[in-house]
Amino acid sequence: MDIFTETRKEIEQLAENDYKKFSASLLPGIDHVLGVRLPQLRELAKRIAKEDWHRYLAAEPYYFEEIMLQGMVIGAIQVTPEERLQYIAGFVPCINSWSVCDTFCGGLKFTAKNQALVWEFMQPYLHSGEEYQIRFAVIMMMSYYLTDDYIDTVLALLDGVNHDACYVKMAVAWALATALAKQPEKTWAYFQNHHLDMDTWKKTIQKSLESRRISEEQKAALRVMRSQLAKK
Repeated sequence: MDIFTETRKEIEQLAENDYKKFSASLLPGIDHVLGVRLPQLRELAKRIAKEDWHRYLAAEPYYFEEIMLQGMVIGAIQVTPEERLQYIAGFVPCINSWSVCDTFCGGLKFTAKNQALVWEFMQPYLHSGEEYQIRFAVIMMMSYYLTDDYIDTVLALLDGVNHDACYVKMAVAWALATALAKQPEKTWAYFQNHHLDMDTWKKTIQKSLESRRISEEQKAALRVMRSQLAKK
């Protein structure tokens, strides 16, 4: 039995009906959800990364969890940064949900030691016009580039994102709220002179207010901004 067929049987056995209902409720429009928890998929990914992972990544996924698992394997395999980017390039067009996108990005921890290489690689996705490809670039910037060296460029790029898709707007808002927590001075200055569309700006204020890492003083100012928006 090949590794893909064997793993499919395993994830089918790990499926939980109640968790399937919960997961499916968070993934509108996504079919073939089994209901397998992420920690269990991560354990499978670690094992596959030590076995015949080439064959696993070459197989055609059917279940939502299989797409998720392939993304996790790409993050876990022991390859050069350049080789990993080749697999990332093949996977990004397969991203079809915020959940796969965000989990995939979270697993690409090699980025921290290869910032310049990955930065150049991901720029075309930011301008692709495709909902989840843009989200991929935004979540990557949020996850690995809210640093002193990159923050100015990140804020400028986020300001230029212009896409009507909900999951793009939510990603930008989340990234900006995280930037406010990690780089408060520069992000707060940006908030005073941004060019975000109204919907994204409202989402940014809301995400910032929900954050536990943002000062009460800034939250008070954000509430004033929100009340001013409500009067327009």
